[in-house]
Amino acid sequence: MAFLVYFTASMIQPTRRLAELEARYGRDAFRHLSYADALDLFAALWAEARALQGAALAESDWRDDLEPDLAVARAVNGLPPRA
Repeated sequence: MAFLVYFTASMIQPTRRLAELEARYGRDAFRHLSYADALDLFAALWAEARALQGAALAESDWRDDLEPDLAVARAVNGLPPRA
């Protein structure tokens, strides 16, 4: 239990300044990427995760895993379901 208390106490505490930093980074870091570039980056990161995780992720295609999230995003944004 002492480890848990130590670990919890050493974590970064969220502050307004940290939230502003994260928001600014989120806006500026990937601003230059097009949708296609962002999708390519995601695919590359997914491939790396699959290589690191081995068989657990190797059997699934990230596009299949992402499809339910995309369906929700389409519904929330008022777009028709994908045919």
